[in-house]
Amino acid sequence: MIETETFVMSNKIKNHLVWLIFIATAIRLFLASQVELANDEVYYWTYALYPDLSHFDHPPMVGFLAQLSSLNLFFEDDFFLRLGSILLSAGSTWIIFLIGKKIKNELTGLYAAFLYTSSIYCSIISGFSLIPDASQVFFWLICVNISLSILPAEKIENKQRLQMILLGVCAGLAMLSKYHSVFIWLGVILFVLIKNRKWLLDYSFYLSGIISLIIFSPVLIWNIQNNLISFTFHGDRVAPAFELRPDYFFTEIGGQIAYNNPLNIILIVVALSALCKGKYIVGEKHKWILLLNAIPLWLLFTSFSLFRSTLPHWTGPAFLSMIILTAAYWEERIKVTSTKNILHYPLRLLVPSYFLVFLLAATLYIINYSPFQLGKTTDKQSFGEYDFTQDMYGWSQVNEAFHLIAKREEENKMMTASAGIISTQWFPGAHLDFYVAQPNNRKLFLIGDLKAIHKYAWINNTRGGLELGKDYYHIAVSNYFKQPTEAFGNYFEKIEPIDTVAITRSGKIMRYAFFYRLRNYKGNFEQPIR
Repeated sequence: MIETETFVMSNKIKNHLVWLIFIATAIRLFLASQVELANDEVYYWTYALYPDLSHFDHPPMVGFLAQLSSLNLFFEDDFFLRLGSILLSAGSTWIIFLIGKKIKNELTGLYAAFLYTSSIYCSIISGFSLIPDASQVFFWLICVNISLSILPAEKIENKQRLQMILLGVCAGLAMLSKYHSVFIWLGVILFVLIKNRKWLLDYSFYLSGIISLIIFSPVLIWNIQNNLISFTFHGDRVAPAFELRPDYFFTEIGGQIAYNNPLNIILIVVALSALCKGKYIVGEKHKWILLLNAIPLWLLFTSFSLFRSTLPHWTGPAFLSMIILTAAYWEERIKVTSTKNILHYPLRLLVPSYFLVFLLAATLYIINYSPFQLGKTTDKQSFGEYDFTQDMYGWSQVNEAFHLIAKREEENKMMTASAGIISTQWFPGAHLDFYVAQPNNRKLFLIGDLKAIHKYAWINNTRGGLELGKDYYHIAVSNYFKQPTEAFGNYFEKIEPIDTVAITRSGKIMRYAFFYRLRNYKGNFEQPIR
């Protein structure tokens, strides 16, 4: 009788997991069809448009994922560019369930899946957006799952060796997604040194590391060919300064709380506090595998924020292990009961998910339908500045305006047919490229230093570069406005305003788009790379 009830409960847990994944995936797919690409997403589209061994900012995996989900850009729109991230997120939810089941039981796995889904970082930032974190989180969780299976092994046999090699493959793919996935290996090495040195005597441990390095080698080759430019760029971002900046630190901590859902953070803090007090949550070796997977990454980047400005999602993967430990703690504490085989959920587990659904609905409204201006309104040239919603709204209106303006300009012989477009930096340059230049069969170029134009230093060359004596269009938006004379005055004979168009939402002006003619390129822009 007990076995029958256990079997029924197991099926119910799995059914609830499937429904959770289905509903979360459906919500992400709906959002993908409704919201325009954000700054980072539209920039990473260029990784798919111009694939390479690596890129200025990141390794190439995010571009490969976009190529795969869009059938090599055959379906080149917001929905299909995000589809790969959304599907990987569904897979990640299933994997974190398996991890919870492995370290304790299926209910722990289901709790972990709920906490994962209610995390803004896991469910939206990496689970919906076209960014490197999508594939990083997926392969990171696979590595955690494998590590929990094999690292505590008392006896290392062929089965464990094969899984160790698979760990090397998945860690390499995570590193091919984002540089700091190397912390997967740091956690593994620390555990082996502290808890199970038998692996140091087995060839598969070293072979696995070599495999990761081989998979990551295209990034090394590209950087060697480009003067280690990616490593230099990221090194400058985190190099210690000599001034203590508590404002950066509290911004980082606040961002971590926001990104991982404040309600989830409360549950995580309670669980980790109990762990620090010696409360049994999971087996000793499993506990240390999870902690060593999380602590070094979290500690390093949080420490950097004491001196340098950091981004909260850099610590995102560290919270995966924290979520798993938290699920195990609350499964033990809540003691969920079953009445007539009906699974009951504690409110504290459901409220974070309800909060996220509310937040997504509110965000969708604010981005697509709200008449409220969240940015500046005092000056036309800075109208909408600091309004984050402008990044994901209004670009189709800019495209419609440009199409009409360019048609008029070229019919009146004011500009040559198919004249290119010039912008100043990677955002909003990539938006103008994706939403304006590409639909109108125009080449977009960026003028600026390497830190401003990023991958476009290479794209400029691939597109043939600026042509001496040619005229170009320039489009500026008021929330990222820079005076054209300041940006381009040294490179063109004359700069002429063409038109100004209001970008509206629900009948209210959100920002302005300014259109210019850049006359007679002098040929004196020095490309950041050759």
